[in-house]
Amino acid sequence: MIAALDNGESAAYCARIGLAALPAADAEGLALIQRAHRLAIPFENLDIMLGRGIDLAPDSVFAKLVTARRGGYCFEQNQLFLRALLAAGFAARPLLARVWLIPTGTTPPRTHSFNLVELGGRPWIADAGFGGAFTPPMPIGDGAEASSPDGARHRLSARVIGGESAWILERHDGNGWADQYSFTLAPVVPADLEMANHWTATAPASRFTRLHIASRVTETGFLSLTDRSFTERADGRIVDQAEAGDAAGWSRLLADRFGIALDPTAVAGLGLFALSR
Repeated sequence: MIAALDNGESAAYCARIGLAALPAADAEGLALIQRAHRLAIPFENLDIMLGRGIDLAPDSVFAKLVTARRGGYCFEQNQLFLRALLAAGFAARPLLARVWLIPTGTTPPRTHSFNLVELGGRPWIADAGFGGAFTPPMPIGDGAEASSPDGARHRLSARVIGGESAWILERHDGNGWADQYSFTLAPVVPADLEMANHWTATAPASRFTRLHIASRVTETGFLSLTDRSFTERADGRIVDQAEAGDAAGWSRLLADRFGIALDPTAVAGLGLFALSR
């Protein structure tokens, strides 16, 4: 299985997410490190849209998200997060989930990677890479609840969905409960992650091969950029919406609000804006 961050990598990771050192391996430490990670490292799929693919070699993920200060999507984010958790002394391993943010009647593949952490003999979910919202750490149990920085409530329930008995993560943002993803505690090996990553990064049916996506957690909410459309949410409501009109404006938005710097050639390669003649 994957190795923990070494001392040098741990120091660089802590600097990247704004912590002086890795926290204690307890519930408070888990909440601290996940929140710091989500505040600092954006979610994004731009390498997929540039035709570069997603390399899950640990050195490549670390170089991209920490050294190059880019973002990544769930397979990258939660691999880095898992290595940091292991370095901090947590007992942790990866899991895979089915994301239910799709039309009713369709059973999705397992394309979301996150982590299971053992605390006090009880399993918890630890997810630093769910791009559509902040998923707070929470113990796995029927009816367990937790809240995110924007005030949204999350709960876990045990039920049958998609033909299997699973845990369901639900989110309530004031408009009722909505299924987010389902999972079991079955072991996940590196080959499972490679297969799921390959489908997610290459399949025409994957949203990550069709949309240019960036998002970031803030102290009170969430920023999202989908193709040219920007939305900022704070305290449970939309406070800003904008449409990028040209490549230069889109690049500034990406850099200023998400901390992602792409050179003009890469931005042009995304094909979001017609080339001027």
